[in-house]
Amino acid sequence: MGIIGWIILGLLAGIIAKAIFPGAEGFGIIMTTLLGIAGALLGGFIASLVGAGDPIDEFFDISTWLAAIAGALVILFIATRVMGNRGRGLA
Repeated sequence: MGIIGWIILGLLAGIIAKAIFPGAEGFGIIMTTLLGIAGALLGGFIASLVGAGDPIDEFFDISTWLAAIAGALVILFIATRVMGNRGRGLA
Protein backbone atom coordinates (compact mmCIF):
# COMPACT_ATOMS: atom_id res chain seq x y z
CA MET A 1 0.00 0.00 0.00
CA GLY A 2 1.42 3.38 -1.00
CA ILE A 3 1.75 6.54 1.06
CA ILE A 4 -1.51 7.98 -0.30
CA GLY A 5 -3.28 4.77 0.72
CA TRP A 6 -1.84 5.02 4.24
CA ILE A 7 -2.97 8.66 4.53
CA ILE A 8 -6.50 7.88 3.34
CA LEU A 9 -6.71 4.77 5.54
CA GLY A 10 -5.40 6.77 8.51
CA LEU A 11 -7.84 9.62 7.97
CA LEU A 12 -10.84 7.34 7.67
CA ALA A 13 -9.78 5.06 10.54
CA GLY A 14 -9.21 8.11 12.75
CA ILE A 15 -12.61 9.57 11.87
CA ILE A 16 -14.34 6.25 12.58
CA ALA A 17 -12.45 5.87 15.87
CA LYS A 18 -13.48 9.40 16.92
CA ALA A 19 -17.10 8.57 16.09
CA ILE A 20 -16.96 5.40 18.20
CA PHE A 21 -15.06 6.90 21.15
CA PRO A 22 -16.95 9.80 22.77
CA GLY A 23 -15.18 12.79 24.25
CA ALA A 24 -12.32 13.02 21.77
CA GLU A 25 -13.50 16.13 19.97
CA GLY A 26 -10.33 18.15 20.57
CA PHE A 27 -8.37 16.70 17.64
CA GLY A 28 -8.20 18.39 14.25
CA ILE A 29 -7.98 16.79 10.81
CA ILE A 30 -4.18 16.44 10.81
CA MET A 31 -4.09 14.94 14.30
CA THR A 32 -6.94 12.61 13.35
CA THR A 33 -5.00 11.44 10.29
CA LEU A 34 -1.81 10.89 12.28
CA LEU A 35 -3.78 9.07 14.96
CA GLY A 36 -5.33 6.80 12.34
CA ILE A 37 -2.01 6.04 10.65
CA ALA A 38 -0.40 5.24 14.00
CA GLY A 39 -3.45 3.15 14.84
CA ALA A 40 -3.13 1.21 11.61
CA LEU A 41 0.51 0.48 12.36
CA LEU A 42 -0.26 -0.50 15.94
CA GLY A 43 -3.21 -2.67 14.90
CA GLY A 44 -1.14 -4.42 12.25
CA PHE A 45 1.71 -5.02 14.68
CA ILE A 46 -0.57 -6.47 17.36
CA ALA A 47 -2.41 -8.63 14.83
CA SER A 48 0.87 -10.07 13.58
CA LEU A 49 1.98 -10.76 17.16
CA VAL A 50 -1.13 -12.81 17.92
CA GLY A 51 -0.75 -14.77 14.70
CA ALA A 52 -3.49 -13.16 12.64
CA GLY A 53 -1.14 -12.77 9.67
CA ASP A 54 -0.40 -9.42 8.06
CA PRO A 55 -3.67 -7.49 8.12
CA ILE A 56 -2.18 -4.25 6.83
CA ASP A 57 -1.48 -5.35 3.28
CA GLU A 58 -4.44 -4.45 1.06
CA PHE A 59 -6.51 -1.27 1.20
CA PHE A 60 -9.86 -2.95 0.53
CA ASP A 61 -9.31 -5.90 2.87
CA ILE A 62 -11.66 -5.96 5.89
CA SER A 63 -8.85 -7.10 8.20
CA THR A 64 -6.90 -3.95 7.26
CA TRP A 65 -9.79 -1.74 8.31
CA LEU A 66 -10.54 -3.64 11.51
CA ALA A 67 -6.89 -3.55 12.59
CA ALA A 68 -6.58 0.17 11.73
CA ILE A 69 -9.74 1.15 13.59
CA ALA A 70 -8.90 -0.99 16.63
CA GLY A 71 -5.41 0.49 16.79
CA ALA A 72 -6.77 4.02 16.38
CA LEU A 73 -9.22 3.41 19.23
CA VAL A 74 -6.37 2.30 21.50
CA ILE A 75 -4.26 5.32 20.62
CA LEU A 76 -7.25 7.67 20.97
CA PHE A 77 -8.01 6.23 24.40
CA ILE A 78 -4.41 6.71 25.52
CA ALA A 79 -4.22 10.22 24.04
CA THR A 80 -7.38 11.39 25.81
CA ARG A 81 -6.12 10.00 29.12
CA VAL A 82 -2.71 11.64 28.71
CA MET A 83 -4.12 15.00 27.63
CA GLY A 84 -6.84 14.95 30.28
CA ASN A 85 -8.71 18.25 30.48
CA ARG A 86 -5.78 20.38 29.26
CA GLY A 87 -7.21 21.07 25.80
CA ARG A 88 -10.89 21.44 26.67
CA GLY A 89 -10.86 24.84 28.34
CA LEU A 90 -9.10 26.67 25.51
CA ALA A 91 -11.93 26.94 23.00
